[in-house]
Amino acid sequence: MTSPSAGRLEGRTAIVTGASRGIGLGIAHRLVAEGARVCVTARKQEALDEAVAALGGPEVAMAVAGRADDPAHQDDVLARVGETFGPVDLLVNNTGINPAYGRLVDLDLDAARKIVEVNCIAALSWIQKAVSSGLEERGGAIVNVSSVAGVRPAPGIGFYGASKAMLIHLTEELAVELGPSVRVNAVAPAVVKTRFATALYEGREEEVAAAYPLKRLGVPEDIAGVVAFLLSDDAAWMTGQLVVVDGGLLLKGGV
Repeated sequence: MTSPSAGRLEGRTAIVTGASRGIGLGIAHRLVAEGARVCVTARKQEALDEAVAALGGPEVAMAVAGRADDPAHQDDVLARVGETFGPVDLLVNNTGINPAYGRLVDLDLDAARKIVEVNCIAALSWIQKAVSSGLEERGGAIVNVSSVAGVRPAPGIGFYGASKAMLIHLTEELAVELGPSVRVNAVAPAVVKTRFATALYEGREEEVAAAYPLKRLGVPEDIAGVVAFLLSDDAAWMTGQLVVVDGGLLLKGGV
């Protein structure tokens, strides 16, 4: 039986950052399944090569290694995507870092600057470069991957949460600026079972999941389906929105 969403991204070209594994790779898989051709980016070429193979090979996927916050890397990606698949139609800013844990009053400010650089400024730069490539004239859609930590206080990862709150606000501002031709939305996952989030649940998954009304942690596919919807014409009258994908966690006041 054909999925109702099969083919709804046919003919679209997408870039997904931070996509060699985890949520980013899950999103890339979903976009390919819905007909898009996808470029995945991350720092390590070997992991990206494995991702391209898993996605179905060079007919539907390509990879460019580099740092998400490196403008030269961003330019290279846009150029190579254009040469291989054509101009970008869809952008998913998924790259995020959190190199610090603890109280904000003890936070190393160099770490804070790096978090903002990667989680916020790099996302804005990717969007600026996509727009410069003609996205606003062609029309398209952007999804920024935020976090429930950007919606409620998250002790221990407070500055990561602050950066994700900034990303939510950037989403709203850009939605106003780029409408009507480009829609900009965001998703806010709770804990998803990825290597990035391992420290938040490893060895106590059942205990952590008990706080969620749906009694389980997320998996990349949970986020990927929502992102694909927001990128598709099924969400044609949605922009500047934050979709919380959290198994009901915020209903109980937690992060």
